[in-house]
Formats: sequence, C-alpha cells, structure tokens
Amino acid sequence: MKNCRRERCIELFFLFISITALLILIGIFFFLFYTGMQTFFEVSPAEFFLGRQWNPAAYGEPSWGILALIAGTLMVTFGALLIAIPLGIASAIYLSDIARPGIRETLKPAIEMIAGIPSVVLGLIGILFLSPLIAQIFGLNSGLNALTSSIIVGIMVLPTIISISEDVLTSLPQEFREASLALGATKWQMIRMTLLPAAMSGIAAAIMLGLGRAVGETMAVLMAAGNSRAMPSSFFDPVRPMTANIAIEIKEVVQGSLHYKALFAIGLVLFVMTFAVNFISDIIIQRHVRKYKW
Repeated sequence: MKNCRRERCIELFFLFISITALLILIGIFFFLFYTGMQTFFEVSPAEFFLGRQWNPAAYGEPSWGILALIAGTLMVTFGALLIAIPLGIASAIYLSDIARPGIRETLKPAIEMIAGIPSVVLGLIGILFLSPLIAQIFGLNSGLNALTSSIIVGIMVLPTIISISEDVLTSLPQEFREASLALGATKWQMIRMTLLPAAMSGIAAAIMLGLGRAVGETMAVLMAAGNSRAMPSSFFDPVRPMTANIAIEIKEVVQGSLHYKALFAIGLVLFVMTFAVNFISDIIIQRHVRKYKW
C-alpha cells in the first residue's frame, strides 16, 4: 500500500512537471503571437514578408521587410546542413560499423563534447581564425559572411546528426548485417543497400533536429555573419539572420513601439519555423520506431 502511494506521488509529480512545461510553451507562443500580431495593424503582411529592406530607424519612411533576414537565415542554415549532413552521416557509419570498440568509445564522447562548447567561443574562432582564412582563400575584403557562419553552425550541428544517426544505426538488428553478408554482399554494400535504407527515417529525423538547431542559433551568427541587412546574392556576402537581428536591436527599442512589436513578429516567425521542424522530426522518429519495433 505504501509503495503504491509512493508510485502515485511520483506519477503526479512527473505529470505536474509535464503540464508545467506545456503551459510555459503555450504561454511563450501566445505572448509572441499577441505582441507580434499587433505589427500587422500598422504594417501589411505583404510588406513585412516580401519587403527586401529592413530599416525601422530610418529618418524618413521606415522599412519593415524581413525578406533579406529570412534569406540570410536560410542561407546560413542550409549551408550548415550541406556541410554537416555528409560529415555527420559518414561519421555515424564509421562509429557504428567500422570503428573498433576502443576508437568508438574515444571518438563518440569527444564528438558529443562539441555540443558543450559555448557558441560564443565558436563565434570567436570564426572571427579570429576562420574569417581571415576564408578572405585569403577567396580574395575577399572581409571573411565575415554567410559561408563563414555556415561552417561554424555546421560544426555546432554535427554532434546532433552524428549522435542520433549512430544510435539509429546501432539499434538495427544484427540479423540485418548477418543476412546481408551471408548473401555475399561486401561490407560497403551491406551498409549502402541494407543499413542506410532501414535507418533512413531516423537519419532524416536527426537532420531535421539539426535543422532546428541551426535555425535558432544566435551568438555564432551574430559574430561571424557580417550583420548586413542587404539582400544577399551569394555565400560570400555578409548577412544578418533573424536571430542576430533580434539580438542586436531588441536592446535599442522602446517597449510597446512598432519596432518592438515587429521584432516579436520576427520571433514568432522563428518560433513557428523551429516548432514545425521539431514537430516533423518527432513524427519521423515515431514512424521509425513503429516500423522497426523488435
């Protein structure tokens, strides 16, 4: 009887924690929604989402277009994924099926430690070492651009993709490997034609979670992206992602002003983007679990 009462208390405690977390998330969303949507009483949605110029503090007519900010965010995000996806999947394959146990036990914690490096440190590395190197290699006046930010964010995304992909590949039944090799497949054929297709939904979920991580990154892109509000035309142009724009301008605005509300509208756009990415990745993971449940 006493044990049942204790278990019931533990269940109620965790239920309370879960409901609290959900209420906090809902509260954040409604605060962003309430504050951000007030922007559209004074600025049309077409101007806000399709305008190419963001200049709320102009002496003349202010501009409220976030298209250049969205473009900067997408360039840094997908540039980071172009770097992180092949490296992450290759590393996961090496750790799960090629590396010796001693090497695996050394490399995996080292890779996961990258996630613990503060983003400001990686941003500092981008400013002091990577950006001069990029400028020298490509003959640029400044190395603070979308390419430098993509490399830095790609490094930050790598632990997520590697860790989840390696866990998915390791969780596949050993019978998959044994049956493939018994049919005469080489180790590479076994990986390419058996393991990767079976683990594809889990790997896709890892990529989606990495995407959410890249979209929400602030400090590294604030330091290494160049902070230009102009519409970028290539990865060698400086950009200002939405997260960096909020971090730069929120301290300068008057609470309750249109500028203040517009920044919260940008935050609402980011919230919806990251929530959608995480929601889709959760669906993919659950589908993978149901498909390969043993």
